[in-house]
Amino acid sequence: MTDAIHIQQPLPSFCVQQFHEEGYTSVPTFFSSLEIDAMREELDRFCRDGLIRNVATDDDGETHSKHVHNLQICPIAPKSDFYRSLPFHPLVDGAIGQLIGDPFVFYLDQIFLKPAKTGIGTSWHQDNAYFKVSDPTKGTAMWVALHDANLENGTLHVIPRSYLETYDHGRDPKSDHHIHCPVPEERAVPIELPAGGVAFFNYGTAHSTKANLSDQDRAGLALHFLRTDFIPDHVLDDSKPRRYAHITGPRATGGVEEYGSSIAGTWDNQVDRVLSRAE
Repeated sequence: MTDAIHIQQPLPSFCVQQFHEEGYTSVPTFFSSLEIDAMREELDRFCRDGLIRNVATDDDGETHSKHVHNLQICPIAPKSDFYRSLPFHPLVDGAIGQLIGDPFVFYLDQIFLKPAKTGIGTSWHQDNAYFKVSDPTKGTAMWVALHDANLENGTLHVIPRSYLETYDHGRDPKSDHHIHCPVPEERAVPIELPAGGVAFFNYGTAHSTKANLSDQDRAGLALHFLRTDFIPDHVLDDSKPRRYAHITGPRATGGVEEYGSSIAGTWDNQVDRVLSRAE
């Protein structure tokens, strides 16, 4: 079985207060070392199986670069039983409930892998420029450091209280599909985390990552959650494939409704399975 999760209680009150006031917070120790080992092993599988791709372009938004890299897999859940079980993790569910309230849904997941020396950042943006939720404070990203994340390797940066502002977004010429926006960078705060640490930021908080100048690869996992009562109408359209899963509330079935089988409670077994595969 996995070793003990380090945080046994809900998020401390000062983290919840910081999230509500500043739009973000972070916790340096959240997942166990074995859980992070399993996350990285599954990422290695994605790379071996060709499931992760370079979205960086030669400053034209179209021509994929052969010199710099921003490797992405999105969404993850359809491709991984392991990562599909993570949103049902009791510790994750407790933290998300504290920050945005219940009931909520799992909305999206993705990993960015920045190779050593050639990994570029993901440009400044607000997630709500993609999601278009009526109140961006009702959704949150959970950004997980899969490796130690620091200034040298281009860790996550945020603009505190930027959820109170709206920035003009346009196509990012350094990516084949991303958008970006100008921000007051003098207000930017870097979030340095050891592997297993997490940052939370609401959908209106402008954020970015920087280039990886170190000798080691660095990856970040982002899971997005949203209060159920704020799912946009265009997402609720039954004629389109559902991309969200009910985690709490009266419609929560532990994954049966969304995935055809019970997913809740399988995380520890999934960790053991992935680690056994790596032996």
